Amino acid sequence: MQDLIFNIQTATGFETAALAVFKHQFLHNKVYRSFCDLLYVHYADVSTIEDIPFLPIQFFKSHNVVSTTNNVVQTFTSSGTTGSFPSKHLVTDLNWYEQSFKKGFELSYGAIENYTVLALLPNYLERTGSSLIYMVDDFIKRSKKPESGFYLHNLDELAQKLKILDAKGEKILLIGVSFALLDLIEKHQFQLKNTIVMETGGMKGRRKELIRSELHYILSKGFGVNTIHSEYGMTELLSQAYSKGNGIFNCPPWMKILIRDTEDPLSIQENNKTGGINVIDLANYNSCSFIATQDLGKLHSNGQFEIMGRFDNSDIRGCNLMVL
Repeated sequence: MQDLIFNIQTATGFETAALAVFKHQFLHNKVYRSFCDLLYVHYADVSTIEDIPFLPIQFFKSHNVVSTTNNVVQTFTSSGTTGSFPSKHLVTDLNWYEQSFKKGFELSYGAIENYTVLALLPNYLERTGSSLIYMVDDFIKRSKKPESGFYLHNLDELAQKLKILDAKGEKILLIGVSFALLDLIEKHQFQLKNTIVMETGGMKGRRKELIRSELHYILSKGFGVNTIHSEYGMTELLSQAYSKGNGIFNCPPWMKILIRDTEDPLSIQENNKTGGINVIDLANYNSCSFIATQDLGKLHSNGQFEIMGRFDNSDIRGCNLMVL
């Protein structure tokens, strides 16, 4: 199944694979099956991806969402907020995740071996179970560049290294959480020519939240670059979408975004209308590939999408009527 999913070429190929994955998860995922039963949806009645039920993402906090009896080899957890329960993604086969993030990055940026990877992800490094750290650690190792590495609070060392490598013409991927990138440009100013600056979102309670356009304006000025790139991923997904600027994201061929009506979470919106983001991630073969997230967004006719924000009450969002 991995070969089929990671070699999808067409919209028809995606739909065929998605319907096969839906049947598999309907039959083998007890939590998802109960959710579908609650909605009176049977796999035999589903003929298009728009008819597939999307599991509210909060089920990853309250239930073990798995579609296999194989042993769990890795549990990815969200950071969560104080007093809240973290999401947990139970992974029984890490090869699905590794294939997804390797091929997904290469489709957007080329081989990771071409980059020096500088990772500024302090809040993720300060805990265990981060899927983002797992991915970036693999990027660092596969880059095989001696300067690649993680940075915690040593911003002066990072700034010096970044300036030297960029001036030498090295291709650099600087990937960081938003608040840490802001911390860096408050201490140092840059005029980078050969560096991709990629933010992974979120102030994580460290700073006031900024709208994307404001954040990217500040970062682009501070780093001296024309555009800020972004990564859209989460604990509950084994795939990432990437933006090369202006907050416009592209999915890999095995991932697709649909937009649900905020007033009627079972209805799919037309393109160019803001609503709740539903994600189909076929790399989630052994958990659940059909997830209703807490994010608000807009889908364009070419399949690209934007993130507009989050539901105000993110722990109840969107589908609170759908509780097992």
